[in-house]
Amino acid sequence: MTSGFLEKLIERIGRIRPEEVQNYLLRLAREKGFLETIFNALHEGVIVTDAQGNISFLNDAACALFGLSRDDCMGRALSERIAGLDWPSLAHSETIISRDMEVFYPQNRFINFYVAPISLARRDEDEPQKKNSRRSRSPSTDAPGVVGYAIILRDITETRRTTEQTIESERLNALTLLAAGVAHEIGNPLNSLTIHLQLMERKLRRVPEEMRGDLQSSLRVAREEITRLDYIITQFLRAVRPTPLDTTIENLNNLVQESLVFLAPELKDRDILVETELREDLPALPLDRHQIKQAFYNIIKNAAQAMVSGGILHIRTDRDEDHVSVTFVDSGGGIPAENMSKVFDPYFTTKQSGSGLGLLIVRRIVREHGGEIDIVNHQGRGLQLTIRLPLRDRRLRMLSEGEAVSGPEEAATT
Repeated sequence: MTSGFLEKLIERIGRIRPEEVQNYLLRLAREKGFLETIFNALHEGVIVTDAQGNISFLNDAACALFGLSRDDCMGRALSERIAGLDWPSLAHSETIISRDMEVFYPQNRFINFYVAPISLARRDEDEPQKKNSRRSRSPSTDAPGVVGYAIILRDITETRRTTEQTIESERLNALTLLAAGVAHEIGNPLNSLTIHLQLMERKLRRVPEEMRGDLQSSLRVAREEITRLDYIITQFLRAVRPTPLDTTIENLNNLVQESLVFLAPELKDRDILVETELREDLPALPLDRHQIKQAFYNIIKNAAQAMVSGGILHIRTDRDEDHVSVTFVDSGGGIPAENMSKVFDPYFTTKQSGSGLGLLIVRRIVREHGGEIDIVNHQGRGLQLTIRLPLRDRRLRMLSEGEAVSGPEEAATT
């Protein structure tokens, strides 16, 4: 609908015959429906408000981003329908404002949006009385000439995730180089200390028994500390060093059960009840059984340590068209919301004796299998961690000559 059509309609409003009104209304309805169809076809969200921030239009994409219903929004304040949006700070000038936001419902997304003011056109040929009437308006807090705002929203979740993965990859590369140096520089002295401790133990056997007590205690502490240092180095190397996969065809249910058998004494000692819900028709997958079991060990141990005075660990396996999944749900205290973004950081731990490398190792193993991890936190009620492994290797897909990716849906499957 062109502005010229509306201007001509307004100019002739007093001369329109009754029988012409229906034709004009039909044309307006067609133009409005055409524009709404276009806006609803966009992947970007579009919200239009009046000068006070009340919603006058929003398209399907905007409704999907925020879990809104169009009928519930029309005429309502934007800040009321989108909790946490600081509307007064966004609608205060005639300039375009761009911001990023994180949305938690209905899905956790990152959104870039910009607010563009909609101003009345001020033309030199305006009639004098129109200019006078404009000047005579009562003072308002709205920006001069602004009659509304257009908010354009773009989902940048995948872009942000890709950027974070790139940064993480660079950080892990640096850690890998550091690990090689650390393993060499610390490993050799540890071996030397172990040899000398063995020599001291042999000489200690020739010392009178009444003089051995304190010396044996000191030697035992030294051996324990050497063992602990060796364990830390081993865990660090496992976390950051790429390890070639030695894959065999495995059933995920069998690996879950083997892991539980191995950890049964520890789980029993902690008074933890394990419930399993293992789907019987899981297809076999090419997996490195030792690395996958290592990932399971770390997850189960973390869950057990989170349940201080006993609890329930529920393990469920499932499948869909593209993935086989295993989900671990514990009845511990969950993770504080402010720490959720740090759970995969090296050395981050909430446990006094934790190394902070367990989940980092889990993620490396899962990613090397082409899989992904989802964590759902129920603070005060436990944590749910899901590993999804692809039924077929979909880490990349070669495009044929001349084949073009036509949209974000196709690009997401490569």
